[in-house]
Amino acid sequence: MSFVDQLGFTFKAPDRRVWIVRDLVAAVRTHLEREYGDVWVEGEISNFRAHDSGHLYFTLKDRDAQIKAVMFRSQARLLRFRPENGMQIILRGRVTVFEKGGDLQLSAKYLEPKGAGALQIAFEQLKSKLEAEGLFEQARKKPLPALPQCIGIVTSPQAAALRDILNILRRRHHSASVLIYPAQVQGDAAPAEVSAGVRYFNRAKKVDVIIIARGGGSAEDLAAFNHEGLAHIVAASEIPVISAVGHETDFTIIDFVADLRAPTPSAAAELVIRSRQDIEEQAESLRLRLARAMRYRLLMARQALTEAAHHGAFGRMMDGINRRQQRLDDLRFRLETSERRLIEQHRRRWERASGAVRHYDARRALAGIRRELASQTAAVAAAMKTSLQRNRGRIDQLEHQAKALSPVAILARGYALVFDSSGKLVKSSAQVEIREKIFARLANGTLTARVEKKE
Repeated sequence: MSFVDQLGFTFKAPDRRVWIVRDLVAAVRTHLEREYGDVWVEGEISNFRAHDSGHLYFTLKDRDAQIKAVMFRSQARLLRFRPENGMQIILRGRVTVFEKGGDLQLSAKYLEPKGAGALQIAFEQLKSKLEAEGLFEQARKKPLPALPQCIGIVTSPQAAALRDILNILRRRHHSASVLIYPAQVQGDAAPAEVSAGVRYFNRAKKVDVIIIARGGGSAEDLAAFNHEGLAHIVAASEIPVISAVGHETDFTIIDFVADLRAPTPSAAAELVIRSRQDIEEQAESLRLRLARAMRYRLLMARQALTEAAHHGAFGRMMDGINRRQQRLDDLRFRLETSERRLIEQHRRRWERASGAVRHYDARRALAGIRRELASQTAAVAAAMKTSLQRNRGRIDQLEHQAKALSPVAILARGYALVFDSSGKLVKSSAQVEIREKIFARLANGTLTARVEKKE
């Protein structure tokens, strides 16, 4: 539409553009994300909220302004510390607009604590949490065995720390056995592999003590040993665990949880097993102490015995012993005398019996007995022979009568025994029916037949 003013000039009114709210917010968001797609913002965290989905929501503020911020789960799971209200941080991300609420907000990709590093804050947070749970208490820590027969080591097979441990063990006590569980000791996979090694030794029950070993390194290199899951695995171990991670000035979470912390892997080898020389020296020291104690006890016993010997009660006791000893000697003498007298009596009786037997002719008596025995044996044999012949004749007669009366003998003359299907002897045709199966017993064998006709 055109208009003419008082001076005669002609002008055209500007076109109106009416936005839909969603389109306007989307356009603003696109412009902001293009202009502020990668920004670093410093501020203080407030209204922090960790959602069940894993997303983090908070407000970043300073003295004069504030802006909402969100960190999605994919980036939040990479954080090495847990954000808290009041924490001063530096945020890297992009400026965007939450369309549903129309709110300006920051979408964070990276958070960094200002001042102390993220790893140090994560270390302090986890340390405070585990200490509150009681995992650092000295009362729950197990003592090391004095002389372990088998030592389990969880470390990298290529680590210099492993060679140091083996060299010291070989020098101090070469008879100790060693089992090595290979595990990464640096990187994201290290906590899981070290935990698996501790669990394996606890299941196998083959070692007396476990050493977790790694040489020195930066805080990032040792971060794997500041893992909460690994700390709980070490605390739950039924076998004593020695932490030998880093140098003497390096501290990790498992140093506080383990039953003993060694300043270095080499020191762990020296702590876990005493040298053979130390054991021999201690054994010699114990032997000397035992010998001195025995000599002292013998000396005291001898002194007590000497004092008792001079006591009046001891003299009376000795008199009583002497009287009983004298009575014992008297009884022994009387017993020996009685024994000699009995032996002499038995000797004389034996001589008299021997003389009487000497005048008795045993061979003549034996010959008479032998003749009488032979006569009686012949009579018994004749009687038995007569009885056997009489019984044999009787048996033959009975056998002849049994054969004459036996049905089988009758069958031999051409007769047969007929039975019905139930096994009953058939004496009349009325007992069976037409087509009924019957059985015939012959002198030699049986027949099966069927009734065709009855008369």
